[in-house]
Order: sequence, then structure tokens, then C-alpha cells
Amino acid sequence: MSKELLASKEMKAKRELTIKFITYAFLVAFGVTMMLPFFWMLSTSLKETQAVYVFPPKWIPDPVVWASYLKVWSVVPFARFYLNSMLVALAVTLGQVFTSAFAAYAFSRLTFPGRDKLFFSYLATMMIPGSVTLVPVYILMVHFRWIDSYKALIIPAMFSAYGTFMLRQFFMGIPRDLEDAARIDGCSLFGIFWKIILPLSKPILATLTTFTFMASWNNFMWPLLVTESVEKKTLPIGLAYFQEVYQYTQPDWALLMAGSLLVTIPVIIVFVFNQRFFVEGIKMSGIKG
Repeated sequence: MSKELLASKEMKAKRELTIKFITYAFLVAFGVTMMLPFFWMLSTSLKETQAVYVFPPKWIPDPVVWASYLKVWSVVPFARFYLNSMLVALAVTLGQVFTSAFAAYAFSRLTFPGRDKLFFSYLATMMIPGSVTLVPVYILMVHFRWIDSYKALIIPAMFSAYGTFMLRQFFMGIPRDLEDAARIDGCSLFGIFWKIILPLSKPILATLTTFTFMASWNNFMWPLLVTESVEKKTLPIGLAYFQEVYQYTQPDWALLMAGSLLVTIPVIIVFVFNQRFFVEGIKMSGIKG
């Protein structure tokens, strides 16, 4: 009987090991598949123009050419586009996290007449597609005389019902015992928000920061509508400028891939920096029972 039991445990262990191997193999294959476009972009950016059209394609460029990374800054005002995108993305991200955190704190921890009705009314705006509000917001920008300005690029995007909802749901999960203890010690409402709520909310704040930065950095339609001068254009529009430069000639794919790779670098940095917060839970100290 013991031998049968031992054999059964060995078979079960082998089965679990096989399942784990298949799962890991699938995840690795899936990850490599997702990385292939990035590797191809990097490889193309380091090739000579003629080598891009070689068939069968070569993943490792020979020779390695770095000229595209220097040329991309002179063909179009790429540095200006980069500065504009960085300014707009950082301002929108800081503003949206700031306004969403304050609104979420009010909707989750404070009590005032009509709080829930106001929140659900605010939440209902998420059901309206962005394409529906695009024209009304543009008309407002025209009346405010903000067209072709940083204000039109930044201020309308600083408020988010989605960010408020996400932070509110997280704030509601924080035990009120910490808040009550801080209030007994004489802490103000802002002190509770700044010293207790925000430090315990690093994972969700990092998530909202990453999502907001990526959305603002990759936004194409709104900057295209509200900017007129080249000095106010952002990077997604700047990449489209390469098509105008080579409108009547064959596109320089090595140059375009070099520009695209430079555009993705800030997004990768933000994701890598915030990734460690994604797996963190809330560390509730001092709560017993």
C-alpha cells in the first residue's frame, strides 16, 4: 500500500512538473513573440538603407550603422517634439494623479450631502466616448483662445473620471482604524490624506501614473487638432512628419525606426521604474484582530 501511495505521489509530482514546464514554455514563447517587433525595430534602425530591403531579412545588421540616430535630430525638429511631449506628458500625469487623488479621497473618506449622487454623475461621463466630446472641448479651446498653446494640450487632460474611480475603490479598502487613530492624535484631514492614505496607496498611484503617462505620451488626435505651429507639435505628430519629408521618395525606414525607438524609451523607463510597485500590497501596520 505504501508503495502504491509513493508511486501515486511521484506521478502527481511529475504531472505538476510537466504542467509547469508547459506553462513556462508557453509564457516564454509568448513573451518572445511580443518582443519580436521591438527587436526588428532595433535591428532596422542599425542597418544601412539598402540593407533594409534584403531578402531573406537579417536580424543582426552587418555592418552596424548608428548614423540614423544622429540624422533623426536634423531631418525634422525632433528635439523640439521631444521636449514638447516630455513637458505635456509630465504635466498631464502630475495633474491627473493630483486631481484624481484629491477627488477620490473626498468621495471615499469624507461625508457630505449628495456625495454618492455626485460621484455616480461623474462616473457616468466614462460611458461617453472620447470622440463625442472631442468637438465640444475643441470649441471651448477656441472660445478660450487656447488653440496652439500648451494650455490646450495639458489642462483638458488633467481630469479623469477613470483615475478618480480607480483610486476611490482602492482608498475604500484602507481600514478606517488608522484614520481614526490619526484623528485622535490631532491630525487634520489633509494630514491624514498626505501621511496615511497616499503612502499606503503607492501601488495604485504607480499604476495610474504609468497608464496616464503612456496615454499622454502616445496621444495623437488631440495634439493634431489643437496645435498649428511646428513649435507646439508632439512626438506622435513628429513621426508623421517623416512621411512628408519622404513624400515623393522611398521612405528611409532605418531613420523612421530610429525615431520610433527613441520615442519608446521614456515609456519603458516609466514602466520599469513603477513595476516594483505593481506587486506590492498594502502594508497595514498596527492593526490587530
